[in-house]
Amino acid sequence: MAEQVAANTSQAQLDEEEFTVATQWQLMWWRFRKHKPAVFSGVVLAFFYLMFPLAEFLGTGDPAKISEQYHYLRPQPIRFFDGGSFRPHVNGLNPYRDPKTFQRKYEENPDEKIDIGFFTQGFRYKFLGFIDTDRHLFGFSDPTVYDERPSLFILGSDDVGRDSWSRLLLSNRVSLSIGLLGVAISFVFGVVMGGISGYYGGWVDTLIQRIIEVMSAIPTLPLWMGLSAAVPQHWTVLQVYLAITVILSIFGWTGMARTVRGKFLALREEDYVMAARIAGASESRIMFRHMLPGFYSHLIANISLSIPGMIIGETSLSFLGLGLRPPAVSYGIMLIQAQQPTVVALYPWLMFVAVPVIVVILAFNFLGDGLRDAADPYGK
Repeated sequence: MAEQVAANTSQAQLDEEEFTVATQWQLMWWRFRKHKPAVFSGVVLAFFYLMFPLAEFLGTGDPAKISEQYHYLRPQPIRFFDGGSFRPHVNGLNPYRDPKTFQRKYEENPDEKIDIGFFTQGFRYKFLGFIDTDRHLFGFSDPTVYDERPSLFILGSDDVGRDSWSRLLLSNRVSLSIGLLGVAISFVFGVVMGGISGYYGGWVDTLIQRIIEVMSAIPTLPLWMGLSAAVPQHWTVLQVYLAITVILSIFGWTGMARTVRGKFLALREEDYVMAARIAGASESRIMFRHMLPGFYSHLIANISLSIPGMIIGETSLSFLGLGLRPPAVSYGIMLIQAQQPTVVALYPWLMFVAVPVIVVILAFNFLGDGLRDAADPYGK
């Protein structure tokens, strides 16, 4: 018993010594690991962002291909066994017209089995943007099937027969990248303006703070709508994408600027800052090499909580028809089809795009909570 107590005391002393000599980033990581929802959310977001370069590779059909024969098709299940043997396949479809509602419907034909394989041939695309290929993770084993049936339709099809799964993968890339790029622009602008305001003070601080107050007083959504409506109709998809990103970033830097200003006001009289001035360091070096690293953790937490706002902003604008426009694909564009209650009632699978939106937003919020707690590793 005494030996066990001595061993526990020795281990506690070692842990305390390790905690004493640990760096700020190590302390943050140890505290972050204890926040299980934040760790799980980080894994979920890593999975979503990993699909960025793999959207076409994971897609089962050309997301832009229209098929009038298969419009409003329900999600078709993949069957993995046939007669007791492993055989991934989907059943064939027999379209027919409902005699009562005159709606086009589809009946599965169990006698027609279409085999599914891995690393199959399909529509051509550029992997990572420059490698021309037609290989996909999974699809029809016989590529000639694509001549009659454009996709597996594992999430169904939309009103013109486009594959919802392939379009969802592309919308994930576009919407989440806008969130990252928009926050990156806001971060740079907010750090620069907030740093100048907090470091110099005086009339510079007063001017920047009054500008921030005026910008914060303007309602965000009507402002975004007005600026988005000013985007020329003849612009390309890439130009509209960049314009929407800039629009979302224009008024997104004010919160970051105020955070940085408050930290700079608290740090500019610290001893190490005074020592840097005496040593002859330039003001830009003092601001961004000495003062800014002192609260990196708070900035990271702020960024993780700002990205969901950017994603929701893009989704809202595109849903209202003022953001990205077809042939671009985003969360908001895919949700446009779900505006009418009759469509939602008859074709509920079109609302599935709301699931990744909810998951991503919640994951970012949980991750931000974990990072915010980890930013104060000495807290309880």
